[in-house]
Amino acid sequence: MDSRGGFTSRIGFILAAAGSAVGLGNIWKFPYETGQNGGAAFLVIYLALTFLLCYPVMVGEIAIGRKAGLDAYGSYNKLGGKRWGYLGLYGIICGIMILSFYNVVAGWAFGYFLEISFSDLLEEQNYGVYFGRYVVDFWDNLIFSLCFMVITAFIVIKGVQKGIERASKIMMPTLFVILVALIIYSITLPNAMDGIRFYLLPDFSEITLETLYSAMGQAFFSLSLGMGALITYGSYVSKNQNVLKSAATITLLDISVAFLAGLLIFPLVFSQGQSPEQGPALVFVVLPGIFQTMGPVLGKIVGGGFFLLLCFAALTSTISLLEVPVAYFVDEKKIPRKISVWTLATLVFILGLPSMLSQGAVGAFSSLSFYQEKSTLDFVSEVFSDISLPLGGCLMTFFIATRWGTHKMSEELSQGNPNYKGSFYEGYINFTIRYICPVLLGIFSLLIIIDKFFGLEQLR
Repeated sequence: MDSRGGFTSRIGFILAAAGSAVGLGNIWKFPYETGQNGGAAFLVIYLALTFLLCYPVMVGEIAIGRKAGLDAYGSYNKLGGKRWGYLGLYGIICGIMILSFYNVVAGWAFGYFLEISFSDLLEEQNYGVYFGRYVVDFWDNLIFSLCFMVITAFIVIKGVQKGIERASKIMMPTLFVILVALIIYSITLPNAMDGIRFYLLPDFSEITLETLYSAMGQAFFSLSLGMGALITYGSYVSKNQNVLKSAATITLLDISVAFLAGLLIFPLVFSQGQSPEQGPALVFVVLPGIFQTMGPVLGKIVGGGFFLLLCFAALTSTISLLEVPVAYFVDEKKIPRKISVWTLATLVFILGLPSMLSQGAVGAFSSLSFYQEKSTLDFVSEVFSDISLPLGGCLMTFFIATRWGTHKMSEELSQGNPNYKGSFYEGYINFTIRYICPVLLGIFSLLIIIDKFFGLEQLR
């Protein structure tokens, strides 16, 4: 542990792991998924699945990492044998590919922050047209995404304590302060209550099968589950920490940010009579128009604050996504951290270029014939996030249930929590991981795969 470094405190681990969970998934993706899937009905399903399925998966991942004290591959290999080590590699590859498109979207947010704060973006007449031009502009996107990746690399290169933990202790509280301040403003706007009703009063007739698995995919993406991130972070946790309490706090922080993001965005959207069903472009197309109506000074302050918030949220996740493969190369290949970070950052950036070019800059990347004519960014996002993360969670619970054993997991979880064995929580965690998670996550994964590749209407 000493040679690898570790978190210096429980709060340091919680903020870093919560930072991994809190990101674009909460502030960019969660609102548009909610808007497209029935508003409050989606929120209810998302919260239910988070506590029923995602919390036990998080506890299991942290326990595996802390027990083995290694990266995702090393942890599975040590506890289950070489064949299970491939499950760790699967998670590492998913993390790399997610970071490749995630960094592109983070670059959009960074560019919007700069354009709103220091340029004339709020003077545009049509933000749908502007966003279309913006994502096609390869060189601007290249610069903004490159800057974001370099910032991420500089933080990760400093290691767990001086880099990840220290940055998280600054960014997470700042993120909450900015978010709450923006919410206070948004709920004072005309027609804001229409947005709150859409967001908080569920119409359960809106629930479809797609609502269920969209909520499942969103929960796994938001909480950074199924790709080894929390196994890696768990390997830096001391044995005297209570994993159940830490995981509960991380989950609550994550869903709090997602909930607050919706409480911010939907009043803003409805105050301008806009539709909440605008998909991934929601925050980039609808919100700038709203900031524009606030006037040149207040608009820059509120708009710049929002996209700064989005950048902070993205950065807390990009550092965890990069740390996952870095830990693998440091632990398994004995490559120095500095070399590992810059090599992987370069690789991820190159892998992200097709996603960057897929928004209209290059036709071959913008419409994939083998994937329902969707873009490369859609393909990478949906395959390595929507499909792969629930599947990774399913396989992780199968590993605990059939190979490592829930009794060994209980022994690990009882360290730092001496009252765990024989408690209700032990029974709940063990039963859920052994029986509920493998079955439900397996079914969800199969349905998502069928729908994403074949678009079967009967699943909608």
